[in-house]
Amino acid sequence: MTPYTPEQLDDMFKRVFEQHAEGAIVLEHLIQRFSKNAVTVGGIDAVLRTYLQAGHREVLDHILLRINRANGVEDQPEEDSQ
Repeated sequence: MTPYTPEQLDDMFKRVFEQHAEGAIVLEHLIQRFSKNAVTVGGIDAVLRTYLQAGHREVLDHILLRINRANGVEDQPEEDSQ
């Protein structure tokens, strides 16, 4: 268990990925590298590739969710407590 509250963690994500110049560059790189559309051609290989890409995307979604919450955006579904 982390000793930080969810709000404190949200603020950390915001500081690291939005307010720190290098963090913003890293986040942009991660988005460009791991935000891919579903693969629609290739049978089972396409399905497997799509699942792999969805796993990558889940990490980005978590980062962006925390940043958004720190910025007061509350229209995303609640995440499970971690």
